[in-house]
Formats: sequence, structure tokens, C-alpha cells
Amino acid sequence: MERSIKAQDLKSNLNGVTLIDVRRKADLDADTSKLPGAAWHDPEQIEAWAAQLPKDKEVVLYCVRGGSVSNSVLDNLRGKGINARFIEGGIVGWKEAGGEVVTK
Repeated sequence: MERSIKAQDLKSNLNGVTLIDVRRKADLDADTSKLPGAAWHDPEQIEAWAAQLPKDKEVVLYCVRGGSVSNSVLDNLRGKGINARFIEGGIVGWKEAGGEVVTK
């Protein structure tokens, strides 16, 4: 499985996907929006929440721009057997692609 998914591809295939917002707390607080249905999990506390994620569904995560935060969380989750990937460009790329956001 690819490490990432393009926002455009995800927009047309959100059914059954578990969305995880892994923006750092300061970045999360600086933005009023999130992807619909996404749950925020602190990337610094991954050991506390990773076991709660489904291993039988696709998990898609995002940070601000799809960089170091997403990649480090992704590596950790995949090491735990979770079928995960991240949105290319993060929430910024999602918005630029016309992806829906809601007020958090």
C-alpha cells in the first residue's frame, strides 16, 4: 500500500475510512477547521491511542502539510500492523483540492 493518498482520490472514496487528525496541538488550535468525521489524536501521545485504531479498516491521517508529523505517525502505526496512509499536502492540500471541512 502507498504511504500517501492524494486529496482528490480520497474525496471520492471516504466510505469506511477512519480519519485521524494528527496536527500538533498548537497547529490544531490555530485552525478552526477539520475534515468531517476526523478525530484528533495528539501525535506526541501515540502510544496512548494507537491500539484503539481498527486493524481491519483503512486509516487515513493528516497534519498541516503532510510532512514530518504525518510520516512519523504513519511509520509508528504501520509498525503496529495498522493499515494507514496520509493525505498528501495535509489539511492544506485537502482544502486546496476543494475537500470539505467543518468547524471543529
